[in-house]
Amino acid sequence: MSIPYTLSIIVPVYNSEESLPVLVARLAPILPTLTMDYELILVNDGSRDRSGTVIAALAAAHPWVRGILLMRNYGQHNALLCGIRAARMTVIVTMDDDLQHPPEEISHLLERLHAGDLDVVYGTPRNEQHGFFRDLASQLTKMVLQSSMGVDTARKVSAFRVFRTQLRDAFATYRSPYVSIDVLLTWATTRFDSLPVQHDPRRYGTSQYTFRKLVVHTFNMLTGFSVLPLQLASYLGFSLAGFGVVVFLFVVFRYLIEGGSVPGFPFLASIVAIFSGVQLFALGIMGEYLARMHYRLMDKPSYTVRERIGDES
Repeated sequence: MSIPYTLSIIVPVYNSEESLPVLVARLAPILPTLTMDYELILVNDGSRDRSGTVIAALAAAHPWVRGILLMRNYGQHNALLCGIRAARMTVIVTMDDDLQHPPEEISHLLERLHAGDLDVVYGTPRNEQHGFFRDLASQLTKMVLQSSMGVDTARKVSAFRVFRTQLRDAFATYRSPYVSIDVLLTWATTRFDSLPVQHDPRRYGTSQYTFRKLVVHTFNMLTGFSVLPLQLASYLGFSLAGFGVVVFLFVVFRYLIEGGSVPGFPFLASIVAIFSGVQLFALGIMGEYLARMHYRLMDKPSYTVRERIGDES
């Protein structure tokens, strides 16, 4: 079935010199069956191998392949943002560079996007193929995304997604070193959906998303796109303030009834420690938000382009 729109395939690249030729070879026979006009944008996110050279060779051999080389490693979502802003077609497909996202599944995502009159469709893996701690961190990230995005589909997000290019207008002026494409898409629409698709085992290299990096990414999303930590600090402070009032009333009534104070230094020390800990916790959260504001005032860019390959504009 022919899809009545044009396609921009965006792939963030990091140390993928081996997989890129295979990816292009698998896309080449599929894209013409989907649309008459298409492009592949390979965004080299500061790779340390020969990925930049491979991208240049692929762009020279295939007129529909374009390359963008970033100055350094900015992160997957930052590289995606760069590619999204460079896209020329009406629908964008984002996928990984490690061949875990089969190009053959793109048609299914496009059909769901078209048939359901949707704006974003995620290709959710039928079976998670990571280790326990990686899956745990992934689920934590999705819980935070649900809070930030405000849509149920957040639990089914994936780097394999299709969406309408016009959505980028909602974040055209966004400039921050902290980027979450999924959250930015919610600035433009609420029409999300997901579709279970096949995700293949990784054939080249190892995943760059370790447990620690996923936790850091989750924390950045919490403080960068949500006020949930501030609300948590407020609720915790209010609850412990109420607890302090109860303790104070207990001490007063005991003195009035029994004529003596509450014995025990450990009891008093524990109460002081609890309140001190909550205060430091709240100050730490506010400090994180102030740091985000500091970076925004510095106008630190999301990415910086070193070179564009196969770009005639």
